[in-house]
Amino acid sequence: MKAMFTGFAAIIVIGIAAYFGLHEIGMSSAEVYSSPNVRHD
Repeated sequence: MKAMFTGFAAIIVIGIAAYFGLHEIGMSSAEVYSSPNVRHD
């Protein structure tokens, strides 16, 4: 049971770190898949 909760905690931490890390370096889908002619609101 302890190993399962540790795995859940690791998944949550990795997910949060990936979310903020990818947005910080400009890898959001809005920035990656749009052309210069698209306005982001």
